[in-house]
Order: sequence, then C-alpha cells, then structure tokens
Amino acid sequence: MTQTSNNNLEQILVVEDDASHRELVVEELKDAGLNVFAVGDAEAARAHLETGHISLVLSDLRLPGNDGQDLLIQCRRLPMPPSFIMLTAFGTIAQAVEALKQGADDFLTKPVDLDHLVISVRRALRTRRLQAEVARYRELLEADDFHGLIGSSPAMQALYENVRRLARASGPVLVTGESGTGKELVARAIHAESDRAGGPFVAINCAGIPGELMESELFGHAAGAFSGAQQARRGLFAEAHGGTLLLDEIGEMPMAMQAKLLRLLQDGRVRPVGSNQEKETNVRVVAATNRDLGPMIADNCFREDLFYRLETFRLHVPPLRERGDDIERLAARFLARFGAAMDRPVEGITPEAMRALRSYSFPGNVRELTNLIERAVTFCRGTEIQLADLPERLDAARTESGAGAAATQLWSEEDTHMPTLQEIEDRYIRWVLERLDGNKRQAARVLGIGRRTLYRRLGDGAQDDEADMDAQAFPRT
Repeated sequence: MTQTSNNNLEQILVVEDDASHRELVVEELKDAGLNVFAVGDAEAARAHLETGHISLVLSDLRLPGNDGQDLLIQCRRLPMPPSFIMLTAFGTIAQAVEALKQGADDFLTKPVDLDHLVISVRRALRTRRLQAEVARYRELLEADDFHGLIGSSPAMQALYENVRRLARASGPVLVTGESGTGKELVARAIHAESDRAGGPFVAINCAGIPGELMESELFGHAAGAFSGAQQARRGLFAEAHGGTLLLDEIGEMPMAMQAKLLRLLQDGRVRPVGSNQEKETNVRVVAATNRDLGPMIADNCFREDLFYRLETFRLHVPPLRERGDDIERLAARFLARFGAAMDRPVEGITPEAMRALRSYSFPGNVRELTNLIERAVTFCRGTEIQLADLPERLDAARTESGAGAAATQLWSEEDTHMPTLQEIEDRYIRWVLERLDGNKRQAARVLGIGRRTLYRRLGDGAQDDEADMDAQAFPRT
C-alpha cells in the first residue's frame, strides 16, 4: 500500500491492480498536494472504506475479484458516499453511461491524461465538499427548536429542562441573562409549557414606560382618575388574566411601583388608579433583567423583599459565547430566513467566515448574531458568506484567537525539550496549512516563500508552475 505524507484531511483511495500505473497516478496526485492511499484490489479497498474517512475513490473498472462497478455500488450505500472516478483501458460509451447512472462523478479511459486526471479529482472533491456543506446546513435547519429557542448545547438543554420544571409551578419567575440572549423567548416557553398556554401572553418593557404612567399601564384606571382619563381602561394585568405577564427590564421599575407590585404578588388583587374597588387577578408574573439586582439592592434602587419574592424560581439564560456549536446552528437558521426574505441565493458560510464567528465573543449575543447575518446576506455577492462580508471586528477576534492557537501549537509548556528553530518553523508551516485547509498556493503566499521551497520543506519535492495550473482553475475553498 502506498500513502502520501501531507496534512490534507481529504483522503483519496486509488484502486488499481497494475502496479506501474498505480504508482504513476499516486505520484501525480501527490505532486498536486493531495493525500493518497493506493491498493491493488477491491477487498483491500473495502477495508479503507469502512473507516469512513475516504473522500474520493479512483478505481480501475477491471479488478481482481469484484470489478469497479461493484465497488461503486458499495460506495453509494455508505452513509456519506465518497466521490468516485472510474478508470478503464476498455472504455465504451455504454460503460460510461452506466457508471454515471450509478453515481460515478467521472469516467476516464487509459492511458489517462494526467493533467485531466488532477482536474477531474479536484472537481469531484469540490463537489463533495459542497454536498457535505449542503447536507450539514440542511441538518441544522431541520433540527427542532424549543418554542422558538434554537440550540442543542448542554447549556441550552439544561435550560429547556428547567423551563419544563418551572412551567409546572405557579409562582413568579426571575429570568436573568445578558442583553440579546433571548429572555423573552424563555418567558414565552414557560408560558407555552404551562397549563396557562391557552391564555394570553402579555409583555411590557419597564424601561419604555414613564414612571408616572406605569401604574395606570399595569393596573388600569377609572374614568376621570387624572387629567385626560376620559374613559376607564383595563390594565395589562387584566389583559393577561388567566395567562402570563412578562415584566422585562424589571430593574428599571420605580421604587414606588415595586412596592405595589410586591403587594399584588402577595395577595393577587389589583386596584385600578382612581378606583376604590380591588379586583382579583389570575396572572403568573415572569420578570426579566440583564442587570445584577444585588448592587441595586445595596444602592436602594431595588427592593430586597421584591427580589426575594421574584426569585422563588430563577432561570439564567447562557450567553452565546458559552453555547459552542449553537453559533453555527443559529447562523444557518438566520441565513435561511434572511435569504428567503431578500430573495438572495446565499446558501452557506465559508469555513473561514464560520471560524471568525466561532472565535468572536458576541457581547450582543443572539441579537448581535442575527444582525450580523442579516448584514452579511445583504452585502454578499456570491452564494456563500465570505469573511469580507462580516464586520472587521470579527476578523480581528479571529486573528487574535488564531495567534493564541498558533503559540500553543508551536511551543507548549508540556514539551519535554525546547524545540529547535527548525522545529518551530516546521510546526508553523503545518499550522498555516491547516488554517488554509491544505491550500499550498495560499500557504506559500502567507509564509512569504516560493511554492518550490514550501514543497521542499514538506518533503513533497519540487513542483513547477505548469503542473499547478489546475489548482488555479479549481482552487480549494
């Protein structure tokens, strides 16, 4: 078995019983910077296919034992089938048509034109990458959400479970979390999971209502209760009767109003402004805040007794930076939403752009990600969001994160010896290649060296410009 020794994760399996032709094909693909395994029969090929790491099979049609057609059929039955290119010295139009019908990406006849072979291989690998990307985004889009909340990270799974538990209770709930994390969606989920789901859900932002009008807004008022109150008005507690009332930004509620809210939570009765009559109310209160109420209590800006009444049940919504792969899942959902709304054919996000998203801390959390994707879809000129379509602050965060990763890979304190300058250089070259998905042309440009020098440092031998023309025609993404 023959194997190349480069850092490209896309593995190509050459299945050819003719040893001289096998070595010729392997050498050509190796010179093109591709990662190649070679075997002489279908039985040995199956052992490699079972690992699930093969991206492309380049197989002769006539093999000892099973032929190439049988191997193609076996490949198509795999969960993630590799690309497949058929080679034969006895090619006919009928055989080519049959191979393509069964899923082959190309059908080449011997003696094969080596330049054409490399181009065909690169094209097939690129197609498979695009197919894998589409499948991954489809999986992200089809993943179930939880009453509008999107995410399957451990932090979100724990939040969903706590929502289900709190929904069975009846006391007030305090939802905490940074701005943009989705606290209102959590409140709606509590309502939807509770036995009040058939009743109304009413939300109010306490920071958006002047203090002198808040009592009337919440409790209602009688006709003539104050100047301009010509008619009686039901308050939001009356509107939410039998359901749930969200008091968002509860920390902005005036102290005088906090006392009246505390009394309502204790006895369940509402007195409209200007009225002598109290009315019973059946409302579950969910309060939300992005502020730390502890210091506000110390500064006499928030009532301690109200705080303890509200936090009978408390939920904390995790920030986006603590949710791992949820960034990718959310980005896929927002991409589909804004692409459809704007009628833009944007179908994905490049790996480089996604790395920038994952490296960013998102101080504005999910709301900020939503706005970023909307902006990117608006300005994107192709079918994929590029790093250039994202704000510069994301590229800066990715660069800073990448520098830290590079330092860790180049020299770890766990090393048993101090590496030589040569070892540091070799590690850095490998790191740059990994960051660029194995694209040696771009890596040489980033490193500031010629491609011949890069190939020599990698032990791949020299490669002239003419042999690399296909890489320009079909660049790596």
